[in-house]
Amino acid sequence: MSDQRHPISHGSRGAHGSHDAPGHGGTGPGWWRRFKRSPFLPASVLTLIIAAAAGLFAGSYTYAMADPTPHRIPVAAVGAPADRERAAAFADAVSEDLRSSLDLHEYPTYAGARDALESQEVFAVLRVPADIDRNPLMLDVSGASGASVAELLTQAARTVDERTGLRVEVRDVKPLGPGDPRGLALFYVSLAAVVTGFIGAIQMSIHAKALDPAERIAFTAAYSLLGGFAITAVVGWLLDAVRFPFVHSWMILALTMFTSGMVFTMFQALMGRWAMLPTWGLMVLLGNPSSGGAVSWPLLPSPLGTIGRWLPPGASVNAQHTAVYFPGHQHVQPYLVLAGWAVVSCAVFWVWRHRHPGGRTAGP
Repeated sequence: MSDQRHPISHGSRGAHGSHDAPGHGGTGPGWWRRFKRSPFLPASVLTLIIAAAAGLFAGSYTYAMADPTPHRIPVAAVGAPADRERAAAFADAVSEDLRSSLDLHEYPTYAGARDALESQEVFAVLRVPADIDRNPLMLDVSGASGASVAELLTQAARTVDERTGLRVEVRDVKPLGPGDPRGLALFYVSLAAVVTGFIGAIQMSIHAKALDPAERIAFTAAYSLLGGFAITAVVGWLLDAVRFPFVHSWMILALTMFTSGMVFTMFQALMGRWAMLPTWGLMVLLGNPSSGGAVSWPLLPSPLGTIGRWLPPGASVNAQHTAVYFPGHQHVQPYLVLAGWAVVSCAVFWVWRHRHPGGRTAGP
């Protein structure tokens, strides 16, 4: 038989050919196309995003909470007109000690000042006695209004007493409960509602992908009601950390969970698989540190103290705080904020529902 040989093309070099051949080398343009089609591109992007999120997470909480500095603390002042100079001198001394300012609001009667304290318009009441040479100044603080503010005012009053000779007697007229001496329980329950709210929506989008839009909203409301009940029961009944007005606190937490879940669902309809980024940024990086739960409003950096009231975590803490400690002086703002975010999120999701990856009629 004749020896047949297969000719080698002049354009090929076999195993030792050029590394720049399309589709084979690591330095030619083909490597980028293969990288984009591989699982390594999303993994690399997620690695960078997670690293950045970790730094931002630590930075946002440290910026807001590590060194709380008062800026302006509203305080009610009660006393005769002739005693205003003494009250102003005390306020100036405390302001100098705190490197901030006491914003004195004058009230003709102590009853009016206490009503302002109950309405959370002021954080303390300064009473100037008629015979100040024989009687001390009375500073009534409110631990329930803000444990961190009450602690700072108490320390500053004692320092001023020693330095200026102005005798000051401090008492807490609205103390926190014995199960929550630092006033952090309401922050923790609101944080739990926020985080589990959008994590529940994430899990729904993965494990219950076939839900239609109306069904998705309904199941988000269902797990929010059950989750709010569980949080209130564990913290209030099992641990006895806070004396909740049970149904009221339960509904606040349920609304918080629903709002958080629908915010993620809205972003998922708008941004697809990257919905976690704006949800995490809005709820965790910005919302929780500025909520006023761990650090009271007057001690937060000014922009955070302003923004936090209009975000769901801050509205939840504010509503829960008033329901537990100041039930007779409810404010409508936090409920409007939570309801507003919930309604807007549902409306945007409904309008853009065809872009949501779920649903039985949606494409792959």
